Amino acid sequence: MVYTPVYMKREMFSQTELKAIRHIRNFLMHRGHMPSIRKLGRDLGYNSPRSASMIVEKLLEKGVLKRKKDGSFQFIDINFNDEFRAQTVAVPLVGIVACGVPMLAMENIEALIPVSVKLAKPQFKHFLLRANGNSMNKKGIKAGDLLLIRQQETASDGDIIVALIDDSATVKEFHKRDNTIVLMPRSTNKSHQPILLDRDFKIQGIVVTIIPEF
Repeated sequence: MVYTPVYMKREMFSQTELKAIRHIRNFLMHRGHMPSIRKLGRDLGYNSPRSASMIVEKLLEKGVLKRKKDGSFQFIDINFNDEFRAQTVAVPLVGIVACGVPMLAMENIEALIPVSVKLAKPQFKHFLLRANGNSMNKKGIKAGDLLLIRQQETASDGDIIVALIDDSATVKEFHKRDNTIVLMPRSTNKSHQPILLDRDFKIQGIVVTIIPEF
């Protein structure tokens, strides 16, 4: 699946809609998921959820939001500056990974975020994942950071990888010992222990860049 950046003219949106777009983008970056309509309304200063619902409907009409099969919304980030058209690529931000559903299935994608092609090189597929916990803080990965992941199924010793284990995404340092895969935490918290897996283990991708929580 190829994700194309969305470019629009700022004049297409009211100031209220632009404020809502900025708030949704910031909420996604900090929380990793869309705000509810009620939460969006409160944060924008409305007493009635209907006001927020009307804004959401406008953003749906204009292609900034897309309704998913489960009724939730996916955010399509937009780029107003034509100058940057050739410099960004739309990268999916992955939310909760459902049991048995591929990581980049539509229902797992919370948003499409423009990322510089210098980071997300167009010849590869990428996704964004929010770090959770402190198992890799010695490598500079803290809870809340966004991780830019290059999608691939192979890794070299010492690579920081992403994998699905027990239906949860985990980020660890990859090592292979004969027929055993060792996923090493790199943490100041000694409670984190290595994970041992067999050769059937599958890699989801490799961490390319850490985007600190802002």
